[in-house]
Amino acid sequence: MNAWIFAGQGSQYVGMGKELYKRYQTAKNILEQANDILGFDILKLMFEGPQDQLTLTENAQPAILAHSFAIAQVLEEMGVKCNITAGFSLGEITALTVSGVLSYEDALKLAHLRGKAMQSQVPEGVGSMAAVIGVDSKKAEEICNEISPEGDLVVANYNCPGQVTISGLKELVEKAVERFKNEGARKVVPLRVSAPFHTKFLKPVGDTLLDFLNTINVSVPKIPVISNVTTEPYPDDTKKIKELVALQAYSPVKWEQSINTMLGMGVEKFIEIGPGKTLTGFMRRINRNSFAKSTDGTDLEELARELADT
Repeated sequence: MNAWIFAGQGSQYVGMGKELYKRYQTAKNILEQANDILGFDILKLMFEGPQDQLTLTENAQPAILAHSFAIAQVLEEMGVKCNITAGFSLGEITALTVSGVLSYEDALKLAHLRGKAMQSQVPEGVGSMAAVIGVDSKKAEEICNEISPEGDLVVANYNCPGQVTISGLKELVEKAVERFKNEGARKVVPLRVSAPFHTKFLKPVGDTLLDFLNTINVSVPKIPVISNVTTEPYPDDTKKIKELVALQAYSPVKWEQSINTMLGMGVEKFIEIGPGKTLTGFMRRINRNSFAKSTDGTDLEELARELADT
C-alpha cells in the first residue's frame, strides 16, 4: 500500500513549483487556477518571492496546497496509486482535496482563510512555539502541565520519537525552553512563527473555518484520510468532517501516532508530496524500515517508475 503524505507550513521556499509548472501541462493548469481563485498573483510569490511575503501564513498556506495538489494530480495521471493519505497540519487540507472531500477551489479558499485567521488571531509577540529534540513526549507533556496547568502551554506537534513542538504564551514557552535544557534536551529551538499554533488560543480560527465549511459542499472521502486529531480515518459523516477540519486548527498534531495508524493498516511506502523533506525525516525516525521518499515535483518520472506497479 502507498500513502501520500502532505507537507505543512514552513516547507515553502522561493522557486517552489517553478519546474513543475514548466514541465507538466496539468500542473500548469492547476497552478494558474490558483491565481484566479485567490484573486492575486500567488504564482509570482511562489516563483520569485520575496521570501518574507511568501512566508506570511496567509500566503504560505495556499501556496503549499497549490504546489502539493498539482504534484498529486500529475502523479495520478502517471498511474501512481494512492491507497491512503494524511497531511501535517495544513497538509491535511491537501489530503482532503486529493481524497475528494473538498474541491480544489474550496480547499484553496479554505487554506487562504485559515492562514489569514491564524495570522491575525493572536497579537504578534503574545504567542510562541519551540521545537524540542531529545525528550520523549510524556516528559514534554509533564513539563508543560507543570508550567501551565491551565493549558496555556502544550505539546502542539508530536513529530516523531524524541521530537515534539511546544506552543503557547511566549513567556511560558521561554520558561519551558530553559526547563527542557536543564532536563537534558539535546536541542531546543524557538520557532519563527506569528502565533501559538495548535492551541486553545486559535479556537476562534476553528469557528471561522466552520462558518466557511458550512457554506460549501463537502463529500465523503474516496480514499481514507487519517486525521491529525483522532489519528484514525475521517468519518463518512459530512457534518463530523467539517467539525474535525475546524477542530484541527486548534488541536495538537499527532503525527507520530497517525503514521503508526497507517503502518498498522498495512502501508509499506510513504511518499511525501510538496516542498521540503521534513515528513520523510520524521518517517525515518518513526520506522526506519519503511520506504519513505519526498518529491517537490522535479523527479516525478523516476518516482512514477518506482511506484506505478505497487
